[in-house]
Amino acid sequence: MPPSTFVSARPVMTQPLLLVLRLVFGLLTLIAIGWQLTIHLGHGYSVLNFFSYFTNLSNLFAATVLLLGAYHLRATGTTQNEALRAASVVNMVVVGVVFAVLLRDVDLGSLLPWINFVLHTLMPCVVVADWLLQPPRTRLGARQVLLALVFPAVYLVYVLVRGNSIGWYPYPFLDPALVGGHGGVAAYAAGITATFAAVAWLVRVVGNKRAITQETT
Repeated sequence: MPPSTFVSARPVMTQPLLLVLRLVFGLLTLIAIGWQLTIHLGHGYSVLNFFSYFTNLSNLFAATVLLLGAYHLRATGTTQNEALRAASVVNMVVVGVVFAVLLRDVDLGSLLPWINFVLHTLMPCVVVADWLLQPPRTRLGARQVLLALVFPAVYLVYVLVRGNSIGWYPYPFLDPALVGGHGGVAAYAAGITATFAAVAWLVRVVGNKRAITQETT
């Protein structure tokens, strides 16, 4: 039986338009985060606390991936490392899901409404759309799925250790005092971990399905 070659599906969008959109949304995200950081510092809050929010870190990563993607399209006509793109999609999907399920009715303090919309709603949609409109050029395996889970796992350990040390947690569902103790935190952490694993698997399946397998002669 002849071997098969994995070839990326034809992009739905032209490269110049995709490049412009990646630049626009990447820069918009950086502006939104920078604007909110300025407000945060103006209120005398900690810089480290600001960058301890998974939303901020994930959006910074997503913006970087979009801008690098624009650069690669401009310089070489190709996309960048697909594992980075996949990790960005996984992070941003979970950001959107967790916000919609757990944080929509939580007091967001000084977070401006338009920045909240960009970080929690718009960017998750943009990153998913980018993944669908510019499918991966290489097949994603289990290794890429596991790599996408490394950062969330490290983040969770960091937040819990630091929170236990200073008594501050970026999210209410990670604060033992608000969820009935460490057992409640463990339950939320397990649920979110399962969500990450499911999303990572789905991103892999959809990414591979959006590509074409053709027989070589």
